[in-house]
Order: sequence, then structure tokens, then C-alpha cells
Amino acid sequence: MIRNIIIGVLVLGIAGTAYWGYQEKKEKTAVLLNAENNYQQAFHDLTFQVDLLHDKLGTTLAMNSRKSLSPSLADVWRITSDARQDVGRLPLSLLPINKTEEFLSNVGNFSYKTAVRDLEKEPLSKKEYKALQNLYQQAADVQKDLRQVQHLALKNNLRWMDVELALAAGKENADNTLIDGFKTVEKTVSGYDKTDFGPGFTDLKVNDKNISKLTGKKITKNEAIATAKNYIGFDGNSEVKVTENGKGSDYGFYSVSISNKKANLEASMDITKKGGYPIWFLNNRPVKKQKLSLNEASNRALKFLGDNGYKSMELFESAQYDNIGVFTFVTKTGNVRIYPQSIKMKIALDNGLPVGLSADDYLKNYRKRDIKGASLSSQQARQKINPQVKIMEEREAVILNDSSQEVHCYEFLGTMGEDSYRIFINADSGEEEKVDKLKDAEEMFEDTL
Repeated sequence: MIRNIIIGVLVLGIAGTAYWGYQEKKEKTAVLLNAENNYQQAFHDLTFQVDLLHDKLGTTLAMNSRKSLSPSLADVWRITSDARQDVGRLPLSLLPINKTEEFLSNVGNFSYKTAVRDLEKEPLSKKEYKALQNLYQQAADVQKDLRQVQHLALKNNLRWMDVELALAAGKENADNTLIDGFKTVEKTVSGYDKTDFGPGFTDLKVNDKNISKLTGKKITKNEAIATAKNYIGFDGNSEVKVTENGKGSDYGFYSVSISNKKANLEASMDITKKGGYPIWFLNNRPVKKQKLSLNEASNRALKFLGDNGYKSMELFESAQYDNIGVFTFVTKTGNVRIYPQSIKMKIALDNGLPVGLSADDYLKNYRKRDIKGASLSSQQARQKINPQVKIMEEREAVILNDSSQEVHCYEFLGTMGEDSYRIFINADSGEEEKVDKLKDAEEMFEDTL
């Protein structure tokens, strides 16, 4: 009798385990299928948007009426914005597609800047028409390459999940039609000389050149390793690999990879050869129980930045996710915040060491600025703000406007009802350059100025 009961219990247990395993596999399959469907939709949307972009650029070139040009260019800007979002939805974060993103960004910035100006008073110049013709040709070639990738994907029933797995495993150089297709797109865009958009236009490529203006002596591979170890905090038994950037880069840097197989830890960093400035850094180690406050961690982050050449930085934003502090620091020149020249950093709250850093914006916007005195007083700038906004704090700042040009502003922090806002007023023209609604917990005000 007891034997039969035991057998029955075992049979039920095996059946339950099998059913649980079946449910787990079913749920996992559903998640993977949903991810694959999202990737497929993003890719076909991207192909469709590039088709639209090519057609709209061609239509714009044929226009003669200034009244028609502005809305047409606004459509070009909208389409490029949608295309960039589609690129961001694809599993290509580990695959370098900088040129493609740069192409879409430049088209968007040029079309937006041109669309918002008064074309009756300032019509398109010959250089700008030539730029449009170049963009039209580039869009045609990108369209052709994407259609070829789309054809092969549909013909061979290719899966984007395989792309994600290949990139995550570092096998992007293996035979993969989709990865190879996007490399072809990247090569096509790279084949063009930089388009001349006319005076006053700033594109992403120009900013890259600022990195070569960094101060400091050239560092060696060993010095790059020492900097990386200082960030990572691994012991001396770690395996280290260092490579130099390839040809075609606008500035020199080392890529340092450090791994400790025994502890199953790995971290990577890119660091400039000139001055030894870390460009980005990532350490995916598990973070243990919190021991430091967010304020203590921000002080640690600021010290790390100072020790590694990033001077005159000021904390702008901070947040905590699980046991990691996330901080944004901006450069300060005198009493003026330079927002384009910023750094994001992640600090582990168990030991205070960095686990992530992104200094790309700082390096691309690095330069000495001659910030002249404001034409308007702060009181005059206040008059430009909605009177219902209660001003709590003010300072001077440099920001990028909608045309990607730096402008000197007065920055006002204020509240209206239950909401908080950051408002930037041009210190020379008095124009309202930008208004940001702040997250509820981001700013705390006590006394009105």
C-alpha cells in the first residue's frame, strides 16, 4: 500500500515537473517570438522610412515655391527622426553603424534648420541645393542596400534574434547575412565625402575633431591598462588585452579589456592616447548590498573624474537604480555651466567604484570658450518667462539650440502648480530657447529668490 502511494507521488511529481518545464518553454518561446516580431517590424519600418526619405528629397529638389519648401523640409526632418528611432529598435547596439546614424542626423538637422527659417528673406543658397542633391543620391544608395538586405531576409526567412545572439557573443565577424548587410550600408555611407551644407551648419563629424584638441601627453599601453585597472578594481590575476584603434578614426585611442575568469568578471574601456581620457567604460559585475549613500557616491565619482583629467566638473543630476548610483556631471567655466560638455557615470554603492562611464559628449564638445558678458540682465531675462512660473533658482549656462549651435543663456528653475521646470532664455536676444519639465523628484526648492 505504502509502495503504491510512493509510486503515485513520484508519478505526480514527474508529471508536475514536465508540465512546469513545458510552461516555461512555452513562455520563453512567446517572449522570443515577441522580440523577433518587434525586430522584424523595426527593420521593415526602417526600409519604408528610407524609401520615403528618398522620395521626399527628390520632391523637394523639384520645388520652386518657397511656400512649399518649408513644409516639405519639415517632412524630411520628421522622416529622418522616425528612421533613427527604427535603427534604435534593432539589435545593433554592439555593431558600429556610426556613419549611418550620422547620415540620418545630418539630414534631419539640415532639413529642420532650413525649414524653420524664413525662406522668403533667406532662400536656399547654391551650396544648400547642392547639399540636397548629394543627400538625395546618398539616400538612393542606402535605399538600394536596405532593399537588398530586406530581399535576402524574406527569401531566406532570416531571424533578427540570431543577430542579437551573434553580437552578444562577439561573433559579428561570422557569416551573418543581416550583419553583413548593415556593414554594406555603413560602407556605402562612408564612401561619400562630407557634404557641404553651407555656413552655420554643425554636424556630428565636426565634433569628432575636437577630441584631437585634448591637452596632455600621449600615454602608453601600460598607462592605459593602469587607468583601466584603477576604474575596475580587479586583482592582479586578471587577464588584460589591449588593442589600438584602426585606420580611419579621427583620433587615437586604446581599447582595454580586463577579465578575471576565476571570478567570472569582465570589464572594458576605450581611452584616448592623448591625455589618457577614458571615453567609455563598462563593468557588468554584480553589485552587493548598499554601503554608501548617493551623496557619498557622487563625491567618489567627482574625485575619480578629477584624478583622470576631467576637471571643473559639477553634479547636474543623480538617481539610484537598485544598488547603483547614476550621475550626470557638466563642465563649469567660471559661473557658467557648459551643458554640451557633460559626462555620465555609474557608481556601485557597495564599494564606491565606477561600473560605467560615458564621456563621449564631453570629448566631442571639448574646447576653450570665450564666454562674453550677457547683453541682457537676469532681471530682463526673467520678464520673458510666463508670469505664472514661480522662479526658485537661476544661473548662466551654455546649451545647444535646435540648430545644434551653442548659445549663452540664463537658466531658471521654477514651479507652476505641482510641476517643476527648467527654462533657458537667450542671454543676448531674450528668446525662449528651451523649456524642460522636470521629474517630480529631480529638483527640490525651499526658498524663492
